[in-house]
Amino acid sequence: MAANDGVVAVRDQGSNVSLQCPKLTETNYTSWSILVETVLRAHGLWKTVTGEDEDEKRNYTTKAIIYHTLPENVLLQVAKHKRAEDVWESIRVRYLGTDRVKKARLQTLRGELERLKMKETESINDYSAKISGIVEKFKSLGSTLDEEVIVRKFLTSVPKKYLPIVAPIEQYSDLDTMPFEEAVGRLKAYEDRIQGDEEKEDQGQLLLACESSGRGKGRGKNFERGGKNRGKGTARGDKSGFRCYDCGKFGHFSYECTKWKNNEKDNEANLIEEEEPTLL
Repeated sequence: MAANDGVVAVRDQGSNVSLQCPKLTETNYTSWSILVETVLRAHGLWKTVTGEDEDEKRNYTTKAIIYHTLPENVLLQVAKHKRAEDVWESIRVRYLGTDRVKKARLQTLRGELERLKMKETESINDYSAKISGIVEKFKSLGSTLDEEVIVRKFLTSVPKKYLPIVAPIEQYSDLDTMPFEEAVGRLKAYEDRIQGDEEKEDQGQLLLACESSGRGKGRGKNFERGGKNRGKGTARGDKSGFRCYDCGKFGHFSYECTKWKNNEKDNEANLIEEEEPTLL
């Protein structure tokens, strides 16, 4: 048996397996009691705690394992007890209180469970862990919750985005017999799917935005060049970029077009030729 960094290692008899127990603190009694009980059961010693086994050697072995997990102040408090059963009960009362205190704590836990709601940004794993933590606190106080109660609480306290999977479960599954782990697994699978769809949609929108931005920059540059060229050309009198609406040629405006001047000269010449015979 060895202690290191708040953990006590207990070697299993007849094997090389090392079982670890946490050091008891002011906040970890629930997990401490679960792990220490498991180690004692693995060594065949739990009956010394329940009072069913009064063998002196096994009693001291149980006390030794428990003592190694206690802080000094708690150890000094419980060392007066001769039986492992009394040591365990003394620790339980210290951290959980008497029956009256237990009832008050159970009522507090019920209110905590009733108010518990999953946040929009919370994951299924994180939220289900919160529910499991409350369930374990009930067990540490000697009380249990029906699996159906836990499952229904879980399904009715998740955000609306899970409704497409919650509704079929409630309608077609037997919630009276469904394990909590199964309900968590179904919603976790649905969560993974919608997260994958959202990632694909985000990637598509990003790609579209990049393409649109690229086209916009190209048009902006071309427009800018064109605007600059036209501005400079106009300032210098360069009209090569302008097209005449009358003759269709580039390089001048319609009011400057020589086509009309040439036509007017031709018309005048024709009139003179037509009038001369008349005068003669």
